[in-house]
Amino acid sequence: MKYEEIPLVNNEAIHNFELIVEGHRAFIDYKKRDDKIYLIHTEVPVELEGKGVASAIVEKTFNYIEENNLKLVPLCVYVASYLKRHPEWTRILAIAPGH
Repeated sequence: MKYEEIPLVNNEAIHNFELIVEGHRAFIDYKKRDDKIYLIHTEVPVELEGKGVASAIVEKTFNYIEENNLKLVPLCVYVASYLKRHPEWTRILAIAPGH
């Protein structure tokens, strides 16, 4: 399934980046402080597991962070593992690796 057409929603009221897929809500819980965005927890409903939704929402969130000149602080285990698989995104980290 392709997720390019599904918009990422920044639900600022509850500090979630959301992706609605097939009527189900996947989200990343975050906190924002100054120009840093802390990604705390990624959750995908069981109905969407194994369909690439988690990686799609993380990639869309990374694009949002970059487009808004924010810096990423990855507290979520899934987000950290995504960064390991996609090292090109280290460019948006608040603290560069090795510093």
